[in-house]
Amino acid sequence: MRLGIVLALALLTACGGGRTREVRIPKGAGGLGFLPLLVMEKYRLIEKHAAESGVGDVTVRWMDLGGPAAMNDALLSSSADFISAGPPAFLTLWDKTHGPANSVNVEGVAAMTSMPMYLNTRAEHLKKLDDITDQDKIAVTSIKVSIPAIIMQMYAKEKYGPAQATRFDKFTVSMAHPDAVVALLSGAAGISAHFSSPPFHQRERKDPHIRTILTSDDVMGGSTTFTMISTTSKFRQENPQIYAAVLKALEEAQRMIVADKKMAADILVTSEGGGLTRDEIVEVLNDPHVKFTTTPENLMKYAEFMYGAGSIKNRPGSWKDLFFPEIHNAPGS
Repeated sequence: MRLGIVLALALLTACGGGRTREVRIPKGAGGLGFLPLLVMEKYRLIEKHAAESGVGDVTVRWMDLGGPAAMNDALLSSSADFISAGPPAFLTLWDKTHGPANSVNVEGVAAMTSMPMYLNTRAEHLKKLDDITDQDKIAVTSIKVSIPAIIMQMYAKEKYGPAQATRFDKFTVSMAHPDAVVALLSGAAGISAHFSSPPFHQRERKDPHIRTILTSDDVMGGSTTFTMISTTSKFRQENPQIYAAVLKALEEAQRMIVADKKMAADILVTSEGGGLTRDEIVEVLNDPHVKFTTTPENLMKYAEFMYGAGSIKNRPGSWKDLFFPEIHNAPGS
């Protein structure tokens, strides 16, 4: 299925030689973590900064393509120029393309958001993750490789030892956030818990029967990058001005969200449809745990864990090994 999507995108976007004038960016899986992309699209910020740099007319094609696996395939097949994802999916792709023999070399452009994820439940017997039983199912965006899957593995390793790192994997099922919200609130599909992110977390917590028993910040020991943007070294080398325009557009979008939360909330409500109101989204944006920043946070904790678990073969020396130089002055981790 993914191969068919990628081939279709490749046929639609194939072009001849010369400098790139079209930039192709998937809008991601939705939710607050991808809000900067929506602001960049609505206000044509990439086009603005490209024009200011003297590149000339640049067409930005925002593609409705979500899910880290499909986006990774699109980037590697040159059907997309930039993609956004969480740290585990990014690290997997960085590792796959890492090394001097590889001409692709995917690296991070910048972080996009930092925010917690929340393990929510309505099951009376679940007071903590350790109380899970064979009758329980935990909804996550993707089994084994998503942020919540890795977080639970890190929790298990710390509490039960390296041999038990995957002890909670068997309880997880893959489910998109909107579907998981419905399943948890209704009690359908046997879902007793959902590892959720804003604003889906806030939707669930409006139900008085739902409570939070663990957060990613608890496990990571503080604020952690939730979504980030990456591209290939080939694209950056061949299109330095467009690369710079994308980074500047991201930074401006983040400033706009912080400065005008009602505007940002309206964009998200329009894009997502249903769910929370503008005022409820503004309340989420006012949460100090929700940050829009290009500074990578706690990437190395993910990298160290995934390297130790054998999920990646290359061990970065620092977070700067994962990102292109333009962001190296940030106080990353």
